[in-house]
Amino acid sequence: MILSMTGFGKATKQLPNKKINVEIKSLNSKGLDLNVRMPSVYREMELGLRNEISQKLERGKIDFSLYIEATGEETSSKVNVPIVKGYINQMKAILPEADATELMKMAVRMPDALKTEREEIDENEWKEIMVIINEALENIQTFRKDEGLSLEKEFQLRISNIRNFMEQALALDPERVKNIKERLQNAIDELKVNVDENRFEQELIYYLEKLDITEEKVRLTNHLDYFLETLNGNEANGRKLGFITQEMGREINTMGSKSNHAEMQKLVVMMKDELEKIKEQVLNVL
Repeated sequence: MILSMTGFGKATKQLPNKKINVEIKSLNSKGLDLNVRMPSVYREMELGLRNEISQKLERGKIDFSLYIEATGEETSSKVNVPIVKGYINQMKAILPEADATELMKMAVRMPDALKTEREEIDENEWKEIMVIINEALENIQTFRKDEGLSLEKEFQLRISNIRNFMEQALALDPERVKNIKERLQNAIDELKVNVDENRFEQELIYYLEKLDITEEKVRLTNHLDYFLETLNGNEANGRKLGFITQEMGREINTMGSKSNHAEMQKLVVMMKDELEKIKEQVLNVL
């Protein structure tokens, strides 16, 4: 079973004084490109968090966001009373007739009027947050699996189409060989020269062997089978599928260069079109 690199996972939980929101987004990427956004108070936990995410998601351009919303009465910001009183006294000296409420409003806007006390990480709280993070990771994994199933169906269809076009091309092979023989014989007849029939047959066989596509058919069939086999593997296999499509492309291109037949070349173009669609989607596979 394959997994898509594209996914989205979200989890939310209300703690006694905080609401925790976790969002994880993932897009395709050659490697792991992880961007973590989280409150500064939890920064010392970032390294372990990155390891956890990288082990579970493995690859992709991943945006992780941890949002903390205070819902209780406690706040980390407090009024710096001595500073505010000092500002009020200074403004009273300048504006003795000013209203006390207006002076207060001005004072709390001045520098250092509020002080932020550094919070210490509560280990029990972090454990609860990790439960929420793991829930979001499970959700994005489920999303990736669902996307992977859609990709798998798409790949199976495209592989089947390539196989069908290849069989149609091979069905034209006898006609192609006949046309080649006739063209060569007509060319000799037009020259009005006598040729050694045995030598002509030998040269014809040599020429047809150079245009034979049997080996390409065998190798392409093996690549198609190997692609489907890899789809059903139990490990991340996006890169391997990419390598297999390269090999498939080589065989299809060789068929095209050897075909020397209009209808067969049309079928080769259709095979290339199906292969390009596979290549585009392989980029999304984990």
